[in-house]
Amino acid sequence: MNNIFLSKSSYCKCVQCNKILWLKNYKPEEAIQKASDTLFENGRKVGILAQDIFGEKHEDIEYSKNYTAMVEKTRKLLENKPNIITEATFNYDNNFCMVDILKNDEDGVEIYEVKSSTKVSDIYLDDASFQYFVLSNLGLNVKKVSIVYINNKYVRGKELELDKLFNVKDITDIARKKQDEIRNKVDEINSFMARHDKDNQPDTPMGNQCLNPYKCDFWEYCNKMENNTLSTDDDEPDFSPIINKEAIKQILDSLKYPLYFIDYETYTTPIPEIEGTRPYQQLPFQYSLHIKKDREAPIEHKEFLAECDDNNFIRHFAESLVKNLPEDGSVIVYNKSFESARNKELGEMYPDLKEEMERINNNIVDFMVPFQKRQYCTKQMKGSYSLKNVLPALYPDDPELDYTKLSGVHDGEEARKAFTELKEESQEKQEKTREDLLKYCHLDSLAMVKIYEKFRETIEE
Repeated sequence: MNNIFLSKSSYCKCVQCNKILWLKNYKPEEAIQKASDTLFENGRKVGILAQDIFGEKHEDIEYSKNYTAMVEKTRKLLENKPNIITEATFNYDNNFCMVDILKNDEDGVEIYEVKSSTKVSDIYLDDASFQYFVLSNLGLNVKKVSIVYINNKYVRGKELELDKLFNVKDITDIARKKQDEIRNKVDEINSFMARHDKDNQPDTPMGNQCLNPYKCDFWEYCNKMENNTLSTDDDEPDFSPIINKEAIKQILDSLKYPLYFIDYETYTTPIPEIEGTRPYQQLPFQYSLHIKKDREAPIEHKEFLAECDDNNFIRHFAESLVKNLPEDGSVIVYNKSFESARNKELGEMYPDLKEEMERINNNIVDFMVPFQKRQYCTKQMKGSYSLKNVLPALYPDDPELDYTKLSGVHDGEEARKAFTELKEESQEKQEKTREDLLKYCHLDSLAMVKIYEKFRETIEE
């Protein structure tokens, strides 16, 4: 019996659950890809950048659906040692892998597996160890196996320093110790697939493996097949709303005018592009601010959206923030931990603004708390305290407060993507995208105004 074709990614999927491979082969249409385009793009950028950790001179194996040609090109390049080969491609008994970076020395090779993560997880060890399995069984002397990953403590200077951006962890001993485990797992996978052909779906019960280390792309399919749709207590017909008026009153009594209802939008990148920033630092590019100077005053609105070609947009964001929150009024947010962390980072980046950032943080009030603590909870919130669930529950059938009615940008992920792609757009498209971003962020801060109004209405009933 011939072994099935097993790539390193398929092997790692089977470490999570063998059924994933069966579904991938026989029911691919049932997969629901949860990973964002941003995640894939980050991985691609990190992979390309890491290829230069041994210098800019390296031999590249261009990807092709003709795997045999890639394997053959790799074989020829291996003869021209010493050299660095990127995407070196190997096939041992239908076990297939592409090595991100292969250091090809006179006395053997070194494997470098590149990850855009900031830590080394167990599944990465399986990934790299599978590569050791393939190469060593082909007769190569694998001297070293390492994981290359992001150092999130690195602060960029004027120039990017690859030796500081990347951490390199030697896992050679771990990879060698896992070889029997991998051999047994490969045999198990082949036996599993031999027992389960297209018409013989495996009866694998759902469990922790469905979510660990990643949420499976076939989770919804398996959940449906088991007829085990998850529910919350809030879905029960006898669910009674919870409205703790005393808790709501305490929040309102703590407020100090002027009230600043504010929401930030940020994006992250594994490769810091701006001097003074770290990998995956949340970079604030936009805010929407609604201001109520006293209880009877009309609502004022101010906003900031960075220009896509502004290399100093974080500083400009901070300066605009300080200018538009000049007094010690309550700064109302939804999820205090997020905005307060950004303000702290801004103070660290710009010492001259640190005192102002601390002042703003000292005045923050978190409107998420009563919903999170179920002090205000209705069936319509579906067991969630997300603003996207809370707002329509408080104001049903109001098109002006409906995120689904927005054009182009409906959530934070879409906002991040829209802003980071602005540079690539035409002037006309940029203007439309900026308009969509402003409308989305405006609704986020307006939502807090509407929650405030609902709180007042609640305690006055």
